[in-house]
Amino acid sequence: MKVVVAKNAGFCFGVRRAVEAVYQQLKKPDNKVYTYGPIIHNPQVVEELKAKGVVIAEELEHIEEGTIVIRSHGVPPQVYRLMKDKGLRVVDATCPYVKRVHNVVSKYYSKGYRIIIVGEKEHPEVIGINGWCDNSAVVIDDPAQVESLPHMDKACVVAQTTTPHKRWDAIVEQLYSKVDQLEVFNTICNTTSVRQAEAEAIAKMVDVMLVIGGKNSSNTRKLYSLCKTHCKKTFAIETAKDIDVNAIRPGDKVGITAGASTPDWIIKEVIDMVNELNDGKTGGTMNGQPQDDARISQGQAVQQEMQNEALESRNHHQESSANQSAPAPENAVRQEQPEPEMPAMEDLEKAMVSLRPGQVVRGTILKITPEEVIVNLGYKSDGVLPVSELELADPHTGEVKWHEGDPIDVQVVKIDDGEGNVLLARKSLERRLAWNELEEGFKSGREFKGICTEVVKGGVLADINGIQAFVPASHLSTRYVEDLNSFVGTALRLKVLEMDRRRNRVVASQRVILQEEEEARRKALWDSIQEGQVITGTVKRLTDFGAFVDIGGVDGLVHISDLSWGHVSHPSEVLQENQPITVKVLSVDREKGRIALGYKQTLPQPWDGVGAKYHIGDIVTGKVVRLTHFGAFVELEPGVDGLVHVSEISDKHINKAADVLQVGQVVNVKILDIKPEQRRISLSIREALREQEEKEARQVEQTHQSGEGLSINLGELFRDRLKSENLK
Repeated sequence: MKVVVAKNAGFCFGVRRAVEAVYQQLKKPDNKVYTYGPIIHNPQVVEELKAKGVVIAEELEHIEEGTIVIRSHGVPPQVYRLMKDKGLRVVDATCPYVKRVHNVVSKYYSKGYRIIIVGEKEHPEVIGINGWCDNSAVVIDDPAQVESLPHMDKACVVAQTTTPHKRWDAIVEQLYSKVDQLEVFNTICNTTSVRQAEAEAIAKMVDVMLVIGGKNSSNTRKLYSLCKTHCKKTFAIETAKDIDVNAIRPGDKVGITAGASTPDWIIKEVIDMVNELNDGKTGGTMNGQPQDDARISQGQAVQQEMQNEALESRNHHQESSANQSAPAPENAVRQEQPEPEMPAMEDLEKAMVSLRPGQVVRGTILKITPEEVIVNLGYKSDGVLPVSELELADPHTGEVKWHEGDPIDVQVVKIDDGEGNVLLARKSLERRLAWNELEEGFKSGREFKGICTEVVKGGVLADINGIQAFVPASHLSTRYVEDLNSFVGTALRLKVLEMDRRRNRVVASQRVILQEEEEARRKALWDSIQEGQVITGTVKRLTDFGAFVDIGGVDGLVHISDLSWGHVSHPSEVLQENQPITVKVLSVDREKGRIALGYKQTLPQPWDGVGAKYHIGDIVTGKVVRLTHFGAFVELEPGVDGLVHVSEISDKHINKAADVLQVGQVVNVKILDIKPEQRRISLSIREALREQEEKEARQVEQTHQSGEGLSINLGELFRDRLKSENLK
């Protein structure tokens, strides 16, 4: 029977410190010792202290004098004040890790941040933390609870020190979608995380797992939950008496871990009890076979399990190791030498590299088969790398990544895999190399290529060299993105914003890269742009007073008066959003960051052809575009207006043009005077009407003078009347 005992089982630093503080106070004569609540969540330790005279105080009202020890969980500030007000001698055994949480919460609460605690609401540690923000914190212990939280401008999130990392990561990731400015403090105790990781690793390799600790201990319950997911026969026990001896069979591998409130003597009793199950003696036999019931270290057990799994995952190499030893040319040379065989072999061995398990070495790919990759390591036998350990092609592009003859870094798992070959691995090494590359890129601000793999709450996930990165929705583009699914399967340009290698957490952004490029384009544009330049742009926005045009990362304004040579009521009469146009730079104000553009200035000037098109005495049609007290302006064509003085509007006396004309009315006018160089045209409605009347009069007179025309006209006019007379 093998027994695997976790190195980090039992009292943590904070608990041991608190228990020792109580024992120190008991040594003092005539000292009444209290603990504010049970000093730890272990009934055996608590009962032992009670027997020595320690009183557990849940309330302070009935305590008059003595020494009170604050347990490692800590207390709210108001409890401190009450203890001092009562004149008690206070021994503060709050765990330093918990103290740090108190300080963070107090600091950010004073700055107006909403406090969020990830942990168990009724746990003494969480109650203590909540007291440092006037009990106003939001306490959550499940990622599903984040959905019901209101939107917050700014918040600070901390963790109960025994919170599992996976739960913390999941909750924090979702909080980014609920809080605009989120300050994250991972206050999980390092000892707790190491204890949990160690217990999880042991549970994966044993047949039976024993988790020792008090039933009220939060960290013990979490240890049990973690181990249960990997080992079905996981049992939570408080002492050796709770072991179900029928659940442990001869030959089982038994794992043992313990919560932070479990003393060493209880752990030893459990180990002794398990050893006694081995026929009642250590190092005895079981079914006629020697049994190893020694306590082996977790590190050795984990390494052994890794090697066993690697061995089982490899398909047997089809070619004999003899064919994969020294290259043929060396063999040929050796056969031709007249010297004895031994010196030649010695020289060959001197040239060979030495290997050890765990070593990272560089080799050359000799052959790639569907099952494995053969690697020349410069060793007396070749290395065998299972295909499952190597990504031969990019899963997103299909591009082949490895070829025969390529150099490759690999990690040695076993020197001899049973067939004379060196068993190799790469996945863990590849991931380590990828993390190293990410860390260097994070420090230097390097850009990475990531493939968007899926949409998650608050953003998307991207694959950066095999490492998953979270890209918040707000960091995908410089503009609002309505459908995140449009990014799935596409390549993203990313910079790492945050990373925590221990928690496998990476937050990246594409927006920062795009913003930097836009800023560079804007700077280049501001450095180069000059008045009078004619450039192209895109209409981005229309307003009542003009159009904003993007001219390369910078917006310029085309005022409504510079849109057309004619009269425009609204920019939409001339332009549309997203329309590409050519504009002229009218002015540049670098201090205020303003650029005035002209659109009509890129179009022909109508007045340039007025002299050839219009002449004095011409009668033309125009539209009234503006009325004044001294007359009306009539547009002959866009950009060409003429003035009809009030005296030239009618033969009758009028006070103002508005008495007889309206804006938009179409009228006939006569050109009285034209001065193209001064852009002036004098018009007359009265003269145009008079000429029209005179023209009509001349036509009537010509009709009377023509007899043929008269008889025909009289006959047509009186035909019906003559018919009527004849009928009579």
